[in-house]
Amino acid sequence: MFIPTTKDEIEKFGWKALDVILVSGDSYIDSPYIGISVIGKVLMKAGFRVGIIAQPDVNSGKDIIRLGEPELFWGVSSGCIDSMVANYTALKKFRKSDDYTPGGKNNRRPDRAVLAYSNLIRRYFKNTAPIVLGGVEASLRRVAHYDYWTNKIRRSILFDAKADYLVYGMAERAIVELAERLLSNKSVNKVRGICYISKEKKGNFIELPGYAEVSQDKNKFSEMFLIFSNNNDPQSAKGLLQKHGDRYLIHNPPAKYLSTEELDEIYELGYERAHSPYYDKSGKVKALETIKFSVSTHRGCYGQCSFCSIAVHEGATVRCRSEESIIKEAREIISLPDFKGYINDVGGPTANMYGFECYKKIKSGICVDKKCLTPEVCSSMNVDHSRQILLLERLRNLTGVKKVFVASGIRYDMILSDKISGEKYLWEIVEHHVSGQIKVAPEHTDDKILKLMNKPGKNILIKFREEFYKITTAVGKNQFLTFYLIAAHPGCTEKDMKDLKFFMNNVMKIQPEQVQIFTPLPSTLSALMYYTEQNPFTGEKLFVEKDGNRKEKQKKIVTKKKHKLI
Repeated sequence: MFIPTTKDEIEKFGWKALDVILVSGDSYIDSPYIGISVIGKVLMKAGFRVGIIAQPDVNSGKDIIRLGEPELFWGVSSGCIDSMVANYTALKKFRKSDDYTPGGKNNRRPDRAVLAYSNLIRRYFKNTAPIVLGGVEASLRRVAHYDYWTNKIRRSILFDAKADYLVYGMAERAIVELAERLLSNKSVNKVRGICYISKEKKGNFIELPGYAEVSQDKNKFSEMFLIFSNNNDPQSAKGLLQKHGDRYLIHNPPAKYLSTEELDEIYELGYERAHSPYYDKSGKVKALETIKFSVSTHRGCYGQCSFCSIAVHEGATVRCRSEESIIKEAREIISLPDFKGYINDVGGPTANMYGFECYKKIKSGICVDKKCLTPEVCSSMNVDHSRQILLLERLRNLTGVKKVFVASGIRYDMILSDKISGEKYLWEIVEHHVSGQIKVAPEHTDDKILKLMNKPGKNILIKFREEFYKITTAVGKNQFLTFYLIAAHPGCTEKDMKDLKFFMNNVMKIQPEQVQIFTPLPSTLSALMYYTEQNPFTGEKLFVEKDGNRKEKQKKIVTKKKHKLI
């Protein structure tokens, strides 16, 4: 069942009007991988009438007025990606293609899409229903933040969009409670997982340094960021507030994580796993090729890499679906008429985080004085790949399945730390679930930069390479490792990249090709380091490459095929 996108489709549901209209920077793919689709389905299950307007033309009212005006609220999202990341490379060059736009041409998503769509709504609907921001763009920009594309500190996106509410993180629980309270004309000010604007402070909330302070003082910005980042876990976070001019951003504590049973329900809401017919007439969307025959097993990531936004948006606690729910979804995929026998991916932010979690974290929240995986995997993590091994065995033995791939990428340090089933898991992957290569992301090999990135040391990578090739040789397969690397991360010099090049050529025995230039994503620790040019934990000054040509040079040092492999 597709969510309505036209008046005719609304009438087929027997509705005269809509409670909620969701506006997205992506085309509408009805899939559990697409946030706007999930939120729409969850609201419909709760009894609300929902419609979707995807990629509206911001220069006219033809799209935004198509469904009329919602009775409860507008939900505004840039889509699955921050619009500035979707539109520009790390060197700020405009991207010509967009996997979430029909036809693949990047001509439908405006810069700062959340702001553009909020302005579009107000242009054509005066005194309209509340505007609620959501998705990754809103989530990562909910407090004052460093914006790489303007090279300045920007206000909370809630102020810039002049919206009413912001729902952050994986918002299913918060959005339903918000809708129910709006329907009943009750206050929403205590809903967890939302932000709103107030003229008054909120008692017992932690006050962050204000926007005026953090935009002028880098030390104040660092102070603000660390308080913010330490209050992101639903089990331990306090409410926050931040002054913007003569008003306050009120940042309620995060919504409680969904249980396994609740996650299962969300993934069983009857997704079409297809592009909406209304938008499909404009062309195919490339993103569907990847996600149509893939299964998501869990959410969250306890890796907490400094440069990554996943833990900020999804959380640093992993929540898993049940095996039965995953098997049920796989059978639905098998029944699709164009399924050829290949499940493209079984995983999540990192494939091998399925099936275990730190019991202390589940009860009390993440630790603020140490990390889950660095400098080594914490013993409280109880890393155990046995559940995933059994799941993969069940999936590949389903009738109609020829091959099940694990393409999400894996944490090799967790495999090596699992003394019970780690080796067996690697055998399982190598023998049955690899498409010629395994993706791993060391990102760098210099230990001081790896520490800044919150990544494991290079000695673990060396050991993993040995284990991988020992097994792939034993099973008689010609398989290899693919390494994802980052150039120009804070702290990284050209010499560091030359050392990286030498290490990859002569120790890893590979010519790297997957090298990306670092992009400072909003509300990430690496963006803080990029802006302040210092280590926020030690105060140590960091070298930060900010010249585009020299960033490109760092990348080319590694990718150029000059050194002969020994």
